[in-house]
Amino acid sequence: MVGSVERIERDLAVMDEAIAALAQEFHAAYSNYLNGLGQAVRQQLVLASFHVCTQGYPEQFLNLSYNQRQQLQKMLRTLAHQTQEELLAQLHIPVVTESPEAVDLFDEINELEAGEAIASLATFETSPLKSEKNPQRLTPIHLAQWQQDLERAIAQELQTASHAANRLLQQAGVLPRKLPEPLLEAASRADAADIGGSTPNLMNLLVEAAGETPTEKDRSDESRKQSIMHIVAINLRLPEIEFANASLTAARSQIRTLLSRLKTLGRDYQKKQRERAIAEAQDAWRASWTED
Repeated sequence: MVGSVERIERDLAVMDEAIAALAQEFHAAYSNYLNGLGQAVRQQLVLASFHVCTQGYPEQFLNLSYNQRQQLQKMLRTLAHQTQEELLAQLHIPVVTESPEAVDLFDEINELEAGEAIASLATFETSPLKSEKNPQRLTPIHLAQWQQDLERAIAQELQTASHAANRLLQQAGVLPRKLPEPLLEAASRADAADIGGSTPNLMNLLVEAAGETPTEKDRSDESRKQSIMHIVAINLRLPEIEFANASLTAARSQIRTLLSRLKTLGRDYQKKQRERAIAEAQDAWRASWTED
């Protein structure tokens, strides 16, 4: 049975307080997570660069002079530090957006643990938000959108850092200079399923070398072998970074717990909004009804 509009509004006010408190918990959890992630990424970027130079292309690295090696290492350390700072800069306080996306946000949230994706959170239908009495009301959909935007920003920062590191290695002459830029950029975005090899945060793939391509008629097995290059490049991957760091795993678990609470709160909030709409419609019906 639908209650009075006044009672439903009081219930929604209590939920508003719960949402605000949950937003603060999310902010604190991500602050802790990003501090740990920034340090871990800084270490893993340097470690991945070490593997590329010493195991992927040792001859090319040895061809560099002592000063060239030092300069390359300095630029990689600077990039690692900048990436750490950029990750921390992505965090901001959850605020009300003017037009939250009317999509199934909770269906898209995929958390990662131990290098494997866990099941997506259940979907609940979202609808356009109406809050004329309190236009600044922070809702679960706003908080879910904030969380998704932050996760996307984190993933983008890892891709950007991977591509920048590979460019530095290529410019130094460690990675092949003839490696096309589109391939180098794609390497930073490759999914784990598309990448061979067992070393974390590295990609291994075979590509056809640039240059003249023999026709199918003239191409022999030997020419095919000579036209294939084995590429080893950096590809920072969040699941592998988290898996190698116990504190990050714990921080991710805390975020997952908050997401579960947000999902429940979102369903309850939507249900209460529906009750309010029904109650207001009933009041409007009675107010305009006249007996013949």
